[in-house]
Amino acid sequence: MDIKCIVAIVERGKADKIVDMAKKAGAKGATILYGRGTGQAEALEFFNIHIEASKEIILILSEIDKYKPIYDTIIKVGRLNEPGTGIIFTFLVSELVGLHHREQIKD
Repeated sequence: MDIKCIVAIVERGKADKIVDMAKKAGAKGATILYGRGTGQAEALEFFNIHIEASKEIILILSEIDKYKPIYDTIIKVGRLNEPGTGIIFTFLVSELVGLHHREQIKD
């Protein structure tokens, strides 16, 4: 099974709402991490916008044929098409252990 990881980095305080809506779009779960951005000074200098340095990082694993509605929902709910609201990207996952334990054949 091919798995895609969706990574969204959003403003602090927005991840819970985004994850709730992503679940309604088909996500089976998510992990939220906390981080701090380093591009604030550059954004202020070049774009004259304030970007909150404190971030929430959302990780969602999805089957590759089911990820697109989740991805699109995150963009819409997080308003990621607007400047300074965050970023989203995906990558393929390989050598995954721990997610498929329910699919194992029981003896």
